[in-house]
This record gives sequence, C-alpha cells and structure tokens, in this order.
Amino acid sequence: MGLQPLEFSDCYLDSPWFRERIRAHEAELERTNKFIKELIKDGKNLIAATKSLSAAQRKFAHSLRDFKFEFIGDAETDDERCIDASLREFSNFLKNLEEQREIMALSVTETLIKPLEKFRKEQLGAVKEEKKKFDKETERNYSLIDKHLTLSARKKDTHLQEADLQVEQNRQHFYELSLEYVCKLQEIQERKKFEFVEPMLSFFQGMFTFYHQGHELSKDFNHYKMELQINIQNTRNRFEGTRSEVEELMNKIRQNPKDQKRASQFTAEGYLYVQEKRPAPFGSSWVKHYCMYRKTAKKFNMIPFEHRSGGKLGDGEAFFLKECTKRPIDSTDRRFCFDIEAADRPGVPLTVQAFSEEERKQWLEALGGKEALFHTFNRAIVPRPEGGAQLDKMGFTILRKCISAVETRDVKTCNELDLENSTDWEVKTVTSALKQYLRSLPEPLMTYELHRDFIVPAKSGSPESRVSAIHFLVHKLPEKNKEMLDILVKHLTNVSSHSKQNLMTVANLGVVFGPTLMRPQEETVAAIMDLKFQNIVVEILIENHEKIFRTSPDTTFAEPTCLSASPPNAPPRQSKRQGQRTKRPVAVYNLCLELEEGDSPSPLKEDPPSSSQDSLSTPSPTTSAAHGPPGPDGNHLAADRGNCGDAAATTPSQTRPSMVQWLNMQSPTTPSSNPAGTPPSPRMSPFPLSPAASIVDKLPECLINRKARAVYPCEAEHSSELSFEIGAIFEDVQTSREPGWLEGTLNGKRGLIPQNYVKLL
Repeated sequence: MGLQPLEFSDCYLDSPWFRERIRAHEAELERTNKFIKELIKDGKNLIAATKSLSAAQRKFAHSLRDFKFEFIGDAETDDERCIDASLREFSNFLKNLEEQREIMALSVTETLIKPLEKFRKEQLGAVKEEKKKFDKETERNYSLIDKHLTLSARKKDTHLQEADLQVEQNRQHFYELSLEYVCKLQEIQERKKFEFVEPMLSFFQGMFTFYHQGHELSKDFNHYKMELQINIQNTRNRFEGTRSEVEELMNKIRQNPKDQKRASQFTAEGYLYVQEKRPAPFGSSWVKHYCMYRKTAKKFNMIPFEHRSGGKLGDGEAFFLKECTKRPIDSTDRRFCFDIEAADRPGVPLTVQAFSEEERKQWLEALGGKEALFHTFNRAIVPRPEGGAQLDKMGFTILRKCISAVETRDVKTCNELDLENSTDWEVKTVTSALKQYLRSLPEPLMTYELHRDFIVPAKSGSPESRVSAIHFLVHKLPEKNKEMLDILVKHLTNVSSHSKQNLMTVANLGVVFGPTLMRPQEETVAAIMDLKFQNIVVEILIENHEKIFRTSPDTTFAEPTCLSASPPNAPPRQSKRQGQRTKRPVAVYNLCLELEEGDSPSPLKEDPPSSSQDSLSTPSPTTSAAHGPPGPDGNHLAADRGNCGDAAATTPSQTRPSMVQWLNMQSPTTPSSNPAGTPPSPRMSPFPLSPAASIVDKLPECLINRKARAVYPCEAEHSSELSFEIGAIFEDVQTSREPGWLEGTLNGKRGLIPQNYVKLL
C-alpha cells in the first residue's frame, strides 16, 4: 500500500495518526532526495567515464591514422593500398563516433544533471524549509498552549481574555501553516513523478540518438567494409601463393646455395679479412670488410663492417687493381690468404683472407690471379632445356582437350590424347595436368621478354589505363603464344562466370594461374614479391577477354600512359589561383610504343640494367625531352609521333629506348617545363596535343545523375572543392565547366571533384 493521503481537516485535529502519515511522507521525500543526490553523483561519474572513453578512443584513432604499412618491393596492389588506407578509414569512423559521443555527454549534463539538481534544490529544498517552519511552529504552538493552561483561574477576566485571544491567534496561524505544509507534501509527491522522470527520458533519448548515429555510421561504413573484406581475402590468397613460392626458393637455396646466387653488377663480392699492420710492438690486426670488384673497370671497393657491434659500418675505400697474387703458405700463419696490389700503391701489397680455400680460388679467378676456377661468383641465368612441352600442334591439342574435359564435366584420364574414352579422373587432376604442361614450356606463355612490361601497368595507373597497356602488350606476344593465351583465358572467363558454384572467382583464378602464365627469368625474393602483380595481370585478362583478344589495340597512341601508383595530379582550375596543385604524387611511367616506318608496331628490347636495381625516378637523356609535364587530365602528355619516330630511327649501333621509362613529375610552372617561367593557361595543356595523345578516362560529354566512387584520397585546396577518402561515394555526378573536373555531392555538400580521382559506377 502506498502513502496515505493527508486530509486538510486533520490539520485541525492534529491527531497522532495524522502525525504518523506526515512522517511517512517526510521519510519518502528524504529517500527520494538521497536517491537523486546519488543519481547526480553517478551521472557525473558517467560523464567523466564517457570523456575518458572518448579520449581513449580518440587516442586509438590517432594511432591508427598515424601508422602506415610498409611493403616489400616497389609498388602495392590495389587491395594492399585499400588495406593500408583502411586504418585511416577506421580512424575517421572512430572520430565521427566520438563526435556523437561528445554530443551525448553534453546532453547528459543539460538534460539530466541540471534538471535533477534544480528539482532537488528548488522543490525538495522548499519542502525542507517548510518542514523546518512547521516543526518550529508546532513547538511554539504547543508550548504556548501548555503555558496558557497553567494560568490561575483567579486572574482577572481581562487578563485571561487577552491570553485566550493570543492562544487562539497562534493556533490559527499554526493551522494555516499546517495546511500549507500538508499541501506542499502532497504536491511534491505528485510533482516528482514527472519532474524526475522527464529528465531521465531526455537522457535515454540522447543515448538512443547516439546509438542511432552509430547505426547510421555503420550503415555508411558497410559498403566499405564489404569491399575491404574482399581486399583482405584477395591479399590473403596472394600471400599463400607467394609464401609457397618463397619456401620453394628457400629450399632450393638451402640445398645448393652456391648455384642460387643473384646476378650482380660486380664480378665478385663478399667478406674478406684485411690485414692492418701496426708499429712493431703491436703487431697487426685483421678487420672484416665487405669487398666488391668490378672486372671491367678493375675497381676494387671494400667497406669495414662488424656484425657483432650492431652492424656498424665504417668508412669505405676504393682503388684500381694492379694485380692479385696467391700468398705462399709459409709466408703467414693464416690460411686462405692472398695479396692485392693497388695501381696507385705499387709495391705495397694488401694481404686479405678468405673464408675458405674454395672462396680464395674464386677470388683469385675473379681478380685475375693464377689459380682459377671455371665458374664465376654470380649465377648466370640458365635457360630451360629444350624439349618436353612445346607450343606445337600437340600442345594445343592437350590444352583444348583438358579445357573440354573440365567445361563439360567429363572428367576422363588422358590416353593417347583422348580424354573422353578412358577411366574417370577428377577435374582437379585434369587442371593440374594443364598447369603442368604450361609450366613445362621452355618459357612462360607470356614470355620472359615481356614479363617486366606486363608487371609495370599492374603496379600503377587507373583501371582503364591498365587494360589499355595490357591490351597493347598481349598483341606483342608471338602469334602462337597469343593464340594459346586466348584459348586459356576464354576458358578461365567461363569458369569465373560460375564462381557461385565452383568458388573460382576472378581473384582466385589469378592466384592459381598468375605463376603459371608469367615467370621471371631469374628466381629471387624480389621477383616472388611481384607474384601478386602477375595475378592482377591475369585478372585483367579474364575480366577484359573480349576487348583484349577480339579487338586491336589503339595504334594511334605513340605512348599509352599509365598513371602512377600514387594518386594522379588533379587538373588545373580556371580560377584566380594560377598553376596546379603541388600536393600530388611524384612519378608516372609511360609505356613507350615505338613505331617503325609505316606506323607498324615493333617489339622493343629493354636496355640491360646498369645495376641490380633499376632507377625508378631518373629519366634517360633520350626520353626526358620527349615528355611534357602533366596536362589537364593529370597525365604526362606523350611525345608526338614524329619525335617517337626519330627515336626509333637511330642507327643500329645506338641503344634504343627501353619499353618502360620512369619520369619525374614536373610542375608546369617550373622553369624546366616552361622556359618563359610563367604558368600555362589553366584551360590549356602546357604543350600542344599531338596525334599521339595520352590515354585518359574518356567521359561522355554530358553526365547527369551518375554515381562515382573515389579511387584515391583528396584534400581540398579551395572552398569549391570536396575533400574525400578512398571509397567515398558521390551522388548526382555531372560534368563541370572546369576542364578535367566533375561536380558531385558528398555528405550533403556539393563541390568539384578531380575527374581522374574517381571511377564512375
């Protein structure tokens, strides 16, 4: 049973039971007061905890934003770039979530804490003051009555009448105060039901709003999450393929390390202990050096290096070799020694010690000593032996019958090349035989010569430019290779179309057939790291089979330009700010397609590298003048056909330019690209377009109500431009009057978008 009501008529009787009911109301209000006081304390603790959580979340977000994955090699796949950018996406997600949490924390203060404090102070506090007055008046009233009743009856009537009047007035005042107090007690009991609960409702509404905002952020994040899951799965699949290749190479080197040394620019290289002579009392010391010798220049380099001191590298020394002499055994107490004499220090030989007798003989042979072995330090690239699998009629028959057996699900074994009339085999057995045939060819189906050229576009550029470059390169393959590749890729396209049943997606097929169709001529870890790009090339072949094999490449382009792995340069704006953006990536590469007389494409051969690592940034003298700075589309403008023809018309003794040429990105406003030193017109390219224009994304002249997805992140440099991250979806994308720019809406804001930063959906 709840509290009993306080009747106003009982104020005049002021019975013991009336007083009990008043005390029950007072006790309930005191309990409510303590509860609200504790609730306010808990609410403040909640706000403090929320702020602490928010601070921790923000710190976590900053840590995610600041970390960047390093990769092995010279480029990342699109999947790896998305995974790398995912940390920034996670950071932005947390940042947005914490902004909503801050709003919720502020709402707790405004909607819960302050209203409860106000109710406690103004309403419950007022009742407390009324209680004090009521208790004080009760004491005064009944004390006066007690005193009045002790008056003697013998007092004068006038005196007694005055006393009676005073007592009556006091009783009347007490009754009025009692009525007000009873009214206040019952009023506060009813008021607290909404004065207290309404702030709680506002508090929970704020929480619901926060969680709803989180739900909305999650919905917005969902499309990116799904794409990221695919990126992660693709990367994991490629990792498994790469790991197996790396382990295979590691086992080869473990079994025969001497035959697995990498080709190098040096004739010989390795560690030698060099004798350093000291004054007579101190004798001599032997210091380990890493030594390198280039036979063509007869130049010998040595650098002191001590592994045990944390890899401390000393000052190197270089000299030209005069001669090398084997050290007699009785001339020193150390084994495996020989002397080196520098051309500029005749008669002062340098005594060095190899790790073993075999290594000493190798050094003597490399340095022109008397004892020599008939092999070099560095393994030559040995071609695969002739024989075995060939690109002949038999090979095409094997290919077609294996494909037929797989596609018709008629899984038979091979007997006299008749797969249909023998014992049943599983599909995986037939496909394994097919892959084994392709791997047994003297060279991979896509050839050693074009291997690097196929890898380059897979590492960089927009999807369209990659397809264009690979389209061109496929048509440079020998006719039999191209024919067999066409048959195989058509089959893989058919297999991928049933991926829901067979689970062989385009990405999975790339993992399976990338190492089969493409192989580097030399097996190294660096080459294995490019396996993932081989997979991408195969994916492009499968996804664009009809275009690549059924249409001819566009021969009107002298140089199909592929964009760099980094975001391209944004196009120049026609505004008061002259010039171009400078916060854009640094390098692009061009596939130089030389044309012979008559504009017929001819295969090119790469210049032999001058070192084990090709430079990716320094242009060759023969090519740097043939390329201008970026045009409005963000690409380098190709040289005109006449210039390319001149390059091709060099004498046979001259070196022809390589297929892959990396150029430094130059701003149109720099003196090197603009002799006049003034920026070009924003609406015009710094150089006139030639018939050999660069490949760019071709857009319809008028776009209306299209969607686009960002493939690179962009930071706005003007209020009319949009900032965005990879994966952002733009609504209502239209062509802009600004050349090279689009107009679109992102998160309710409309602005300009660089055309080459997005892909239309």
